[in-house]
Amino acid sequence: MIQENMIKVGMADLNVAHVTGVLKTTGLGSCVGVTLYDSRVKVAGMAHVMLPSSEIAREGTINLAKYADTAIPELISQMEKLGASLGRMEAKLAGGAQMFAFAGNNDTMRIGPRNVESCKDMLKKYGIPIKAEDTGANYGRTIEFNSESGILLIRSVQQGVKEI
Repeated sequence: MIQENMIKVGMADLNVAHVTGVLKTTGLGSCVGVTLYDSRVKVAGMAHVMLPSSEIAREGTINLAKYADTAIPELISQMEKLGASLGRMEAKLAGGAQMFAFAGNNDTMRIGPRNVESCKDMLKKYGIPIKAEDTGANYGRTIEFNSESGILLIRSVQQGVKEI
């Protein structure tokens, strides 16, 4: 999809679009692409979440977009500035893959599944329903989220292209 209004969302980044923008992020392996949408005002948001919790942050100034527990509140705040309402927001999730096989049940190596769980916990905390998701498995994804239609396009080498 070649769009004039393509808004790139990098790793550990977030952004919002209104009416005609398409938010895009690449390289979702264990990271989770969280999208929020208010269909009434056509405001969309996307966060490329790398890690489940800011409690493990070692950097001096925390990058709010990097962690599930800080990215989702920040995304909500930025969308509300464009006229979105928390009560109308719906979420779609993609990513959170387990990219490598590990022996044993070491929870610290389950980054993808833990990212998905943390994102779901934050959405539940804010009362935002999850309308659709394409999470887990063991492959990477690229996603594009259309702020006019609310359609999330997911591309992967193994699965091709799908819409949710």
